[in-house]
Amino acid sequence: MALILVIETATKNCSLALCENGITIESIDYNDGNFSHAEKLHVFIEEILSKSDREFKDLNAIAVSKGPGSYTGLRIGVSACKGLCFGLNIPLIAIETLEILARTYLEENKITEQDLLIPMIDARRMEVYTATFDSKLNKIKETEALILQNHSFDEFISKSSCHFIGDGAEKSEVLFKGKKTSFTPNIYPSAKVMALYVEQAFIAKKFEDTAYFEPYYLKDFVDGKKNKN
Repeated sequence: MALILVIETATKNCSLALCENGITIESIDYNDGNFSHAEKLHVFIEEILSKSDREFKDLNAIAVSKGPGSYTGLRIGVSACKGLCFGLNIPLIAIETLEILARTYLEENKITEQDLLIPMIDARRMEVYTATFDSKLNKIKETEALILQNHSFDEFISKSSCHFIGDGAEKSEVLFKGKKTSFTPNIYPSAKVMALYVEQAFIAKKFEDTAYFEPYYLKDFVDGKKNKN
């Protein structure tokens, strides 16, 4: 049994949860439409501990959303978590962002056993970070940076009802809209749905090497500046 702080900063949603023994006891989700993690994250960490009448020394582990997602958001979240783990001498747990997004959707939506979940994070233009999960959150298509095309998900849409979720789902609706597809773009990964998962990871000691852990960027960073050479 453990007290675990969960931090999610891979998208515009700055999300934190304090979880104890597999139950979320306090959470914060803040999304003003911008990436405000640098200004808000440490304030929210102090706030969530204060609200639950806990202190840093009470924490048994830190869990972080590892990506893929925003380069800047991931760096801020992972740096904060690594710093806390080193300072408190506690382990680090990493969770793939797309799985958090899928779990967030399942928290408020019912699906059938045959349905598929396709979480998508916008990666600009017609590209998304995506993976495909079955109804029990088993990954049946690996995480990738995908440039969307009309046939991208034919193998799944022809057989199952597919739920496209996340801010990348908006651009996919034009391509894949049909009887077997639904689209929920206005949803972001939330730390509050991960309590049981991180508790199980803690018990199984699925910890990262804090010193060498890096975010799962999936592709190289491009800043968009023109090369003067």
